Amino acid sequence: MMYPTDPRTAPGSTLYAARPAEISPAEWRARVDLAAAYRLASRHGWDDQIYTHISLRVPDRDNAYLMNPYGFRFEEITASNLLLVDTLGNVIDGTNRRGNPTGFAIHGAVHNARSDAHCVMHLHNDAIIAVGALKQGLLPLSQHAMRFWNHISYHEYEGLALSAAEQSRLLASLGDNAAMFLRNHGSLTCGRTVAEAYVLMFDLDKSCMTQLAAMAASDQLIQPSDDVLRQTQANLALGPTPDGELEWASLLRKLLREEPDFNT
Repeated sequence: MMYPTDPRTAPGSTLYAARPAEISPAEWRARVDLAAAYRLASRHGWDDQIYTHISLRVPDRDNAYLMNPYGFRFEEITASNLLLVDTLGNVIDGTNRRGNPTGFAIHGAVHNARSDAHCVMHLHNDAIIAVGALKQGLLPLSQHAMRFWNHISYHEYEGLALSAAEQSRLLASLGDNAAMFLRNHGSLTCGRTVAEAYVLMFDLDKSCMTQLAAMAASDQLIQPSDDVLRQTQANLALGPTPDGELEWASLLRKLLREEPDFNT
């Protein structure tokens, strides 16, 4: 039986072939992964014109991460046009381009506070905003939602600006969880890899879409017992190695076929 290859390790793969000489191999791999996340998010309709962001810590640089330049749509992101910033929000790639100030505030705060948060996704997904606006929040109505049962955070809406004081409150709301509802605003997931942050966002978005569909169909909703929920959550919980590796390899193959400029 022939098994699909992982384009990150396959001999002759073109995934990282366009690396500029001045960028290290480790940073270029990070750039390619992050550009892929932007393109995939665009395919799901997770972009909000130019106003949301995904960031990734650079593996061989201290206190530096990559994110989208302000004014770029997700579908326009490539490995080479990502912005390099420090955790204080200063652009440090010498290009004099702009980043989204709110993006710096959210992403810089999480990257600074959580050593495991190598990738941070902050989106304005329609279904997640809707469920976050419900008093009861996310209900364990689907298997996708059960992975978050008692392991998801909520942060109350405080307005457009994100002050230093709110950064502290946002981090307190997030705690040790890997996913959070920003009520009346959007979503946040963080992962040890781009793949992990992405699959968490995928599952959270699907959970919310399923819940809204069920609530629209009937008010007679069925959810499993706490014992079943506890066991299912434990089975689906993040383990010692990052989640999403098989899914990510398959998604990279798809992008290489259909949007081969993302890694340029």
